[in-house]
Amino acid sequence: MANVDQAATPVATSDTGGGLRRDVGLIGLMWASVGSIIGSGWLYGAHDAVIQAGPSAIISWVIGSVAIVLLALVHAELGGMFPVAGGTARYPHYAFGGLAGMSFGWFSWLQAATVAPIEVEAMIGYAGHWSWAQHFQHADKTLTASGLVVAIVLMAVFVGVNFFGVRALAHTNSAATWWKIAVPLGAIFIVAVGNFHPANFHSEGFAPFGAKGVLAAISTSGIIFALLGFEQAIQLAGESRNPKKDLPRATLGSVAIGAVIYLLLQIVFIAALPHSSFAHGWAHLAFKGDSGPWAGLATLVGLGWLAGVLYLDAIVSPGGTGLIYTTATSRVSYGLAKNGYAPKIFARTDARGVPWFGLIMSFATGVICFLPFPSWHKLVGFITSASVLMYAGAPLAYGVFADKLPHRERPYRLPFGKILSPLSFVVANLIIYWAGWDTLWRLGMAIVLGYVLLGGYAIYAHKKNLPDAPRMDFRAAQWLPAYLVGMGLISWQGGFGGQGHIALWWDILLIAAFSLGIYYWAKATASEAEQIERDIDEIVVVDVPTH
Repeated sequence: MANVDQAATPVATSDTGGGLRRDVGLIGLMWASVGSIIGSGWLYGAHDAVIQAGPSAIISWVIGSVAIVLLALVHAELGGMFPVAGGTARYPHYAFGGLAGMSFGWFSWLQAATVAPIEVEAMIGYAGHWSWAQHFQHADKTLTASGLVVAIVLMAVFVGVNFFGVRALAHTNSAATWWKIAVPLGAIFIVAVGNFHPANFHSEGFAPFGAKGVLAAISTSGIIFALLGFEQAIQLAGESRNPKKDLPRATLGSVAIGAVIYLLLQIVFIAALPHSSFAHGWAHLAFKGDSGPWAGLATLVGLGWLAGVLYLDAIVSPGGTGLIYTTATSRVSYGLAKNGYAPKIFARTDARGVPWFGLIMSFATGVICFLPFPSWHKLVGFITSASVLMYAGAPLAYGVFADKLPHRERPYRLPFGKILSPLSFVVANLIIYWAGWDTLWRLGMAIVLGYVLLGGYAIYAHKKNLPDAPRMDFRAAQWLPAYLVGMGLISWQGGFGGQGHIALWWDILLIAAFSLGIYYWAKATASEAEQIERDIDEIVVVDVPTH
């Protein structure tokens, strides 16, 4: 193992303590993120985005990529500063105490726990191309009884691989990720050769739905969903051999790879379509086999053999993503338990250093998700909003650490951080807003459920005087209720699925002003530097899991 500064390495590095093992190098970390970014989103994203925005979907992908890069840059610095397992659930805890930490920890867990089941549903949906799998879904794409059984078995496979430990996971995911990168790249170049029609970009209008179509596509067509996943390297920080150097490189490298692949996919998809498929307007795009857009397009242009490869990839890509998110779910619940927000059993590990109870609960959660969310499309907007809400905690924490921990070691320093950090928070809230009111009110209900579950445990821990009872620190998080309620009210009154009382562009200005107000309010009321240092030191001391 590489030499690592123990002061910044809060997880055990040996097997004897029963802690998480430091078995993952740069490629393993980067491939964990890339394997999450290149999932089922690439098979649907280009198709759904062009329906909503026309060829200007290219602009949607550029804006989405820039937004994710901004958030990834902030996470890269924080990941190097605090290389701890389940990092995205912990930064707000350090900066704002227990209430904010519990809230963003729940957002993080909610996002991670729902991705594995959505990828299972994608695998089953794509498999419907073959006759033997067609009875797994009803006509409306919901699971049949046999489909539910298959879904449960696939979830069990994800959990089983994870029980072999993070080294086996890294090797399994690395092999799958090489395939997952090769297939879309191959599709891009093979389809483009002889099927690139520049006129497609303007024949029916470049931006037929205007700016609103461009902006809505970012959140609701799967663009942000497709780009999600860079944080997986950060979630595995406690198992990295050289986290200070490798975390920033893995985080930024994975975003760069994903953004380039997705942008090329969108360009080639638009250019390769025959004009007859969108002659009645991009909103009415239709061609044979468009339920599996890229495979259908390959068949349409005479590349039947490539379509076969793409149908196979539609099993491998979602499967690899579901596998790594099963890992992430157990690591986030591990972090929640370490911060005292969840029972300590979530922090216990087996002989391989695997948080076994967290894995079992991720399996149970996945099975439950198959019941209320029985199709891929019903979960995409929800996961996008939950993910970006989780990401939004990092810029807030960054602003606090920049002011109150200026001398703490930072292997990677964000250039112009005091500008880019509030800007990334504004961008995150715009993405949430563009998802629309119909998605956000459902997310609000899930947030309330989290407060009932985690808040109930916090009350129990305090009544029983448990030593790990979380310090809520309501003063440091006084901005949080205003933030959550304010975003809901603006969405309700806005033009993206809301009442339409706030016009386009004015709503963007309102979100920006509101976000900056919350950002600087949060900085002004954050925990004091001494308290932040104590919290960090406590994690360093106690972050060795027990059996």
